[in-house]
Amino acid sequence: MDQVKTGKLIRALRAQKGLTQKALAEAVGVGDKAVSKWERGLGCPDVSLLPELSRVLGVGLEALLSGTLDANDQERGNMKKLKCYVCPTCGNLITSASEAGVSCCGRTLLPLEPQKPEEPLSVEKIDDSWFVSSPHPMTKDHHVSFVALLTGDALFLRRLYPEWDLQTRIPCIGHGILLWYCTQHGLFRQLI
Repeated sequence: MDQVKTGKLIRALRAQKGLTQKALAEAVGVGDKAVSKWERGLGCPDVSLLPELSRVLGVGLEALLSGTLDANDQERGNMKKLKCYVCPTCGNLITSASEAGVSCCGRTLLPLEPQKPEEPLSVEKIDDSWFVSSPHPMTKDHHVSFVALLTGDALFLRRLYPEWDLQTRIPCIGHGILLWYCTQHGLFRQLI
């Protein structure tokens, strides 16, 4: 940890939040002289204070430790660059428009890289929707947990459940990328 960089970051975040050194000190349970010392780069917060300091300042622990905030590249609102994260413990699905620091069940999650499937899902247009189906196994241990359609400006997602057939309808909001997640093989994509 670079004390000077971390101190500058703490000072900048405290000012953004409109907090005085005394208010920040009270929020994390230290004296205002400790906050002053951190901000001048003459010391750093005790490790036991970092989670609460992170919460109060609204920044991740990694940013506090590195002393820098990583700005994501502007994606210009293009949903086709959506990042998907799936928790291996609880199956929680989290999405973000660009790279993000994501965790669930105490684990840091990495964005999934979609791959081309050997056997794509069957997609046919019926009325005003895409009918998506597949003979893919749908058991508790091996199933497709979601199917999503991404266009340049929209995301439509259907959650699927084990022991149900893999059949769903997605509103036809244009052509785009169909994503789906197999609990054993990962994230897949195909153009529709």
